[in-house]
Amino acid sequence: MKSGYVLAPEAAGDLVEIWRYIKKQSSFEIAHHVQSVIQDRFVFLAGNPGAGHWRHDLTRQTVKFFPIYSYLIVYRPETTPLQIVAILHGRRDVERILKQRSE
Repeated sequence: MKSGYVLAPEAAGDLVEIWRYIKKQSSFEIAHHVQSVIQDRFVFLAGNPGAGHWRHDLTRQTVKFFPIYSYLIVYRPETTPLQIVAILHGRRDVERILKQRSE
């Protein structure tokens, strides 16, 4: 795989929702830019899976968190290709969302 990462279906949905929200609130150009920067971080994390942080206060899952803008990229550092689990706004109830998605 050229990019070194895959998006879980939920993460792909998160990325679409982020793009739509920013487009509605700002502009197509800004939404595109933010999406591009987030995708660049996916590539960075694929090459540097240790870069994020464990957040055992938020989940017992074996996932790490990496901040970008107001969002948290949630990913499984031990997977090849790197699996992106979620991209969530930091003000959301991250713990609850991850728990719901793991059920």
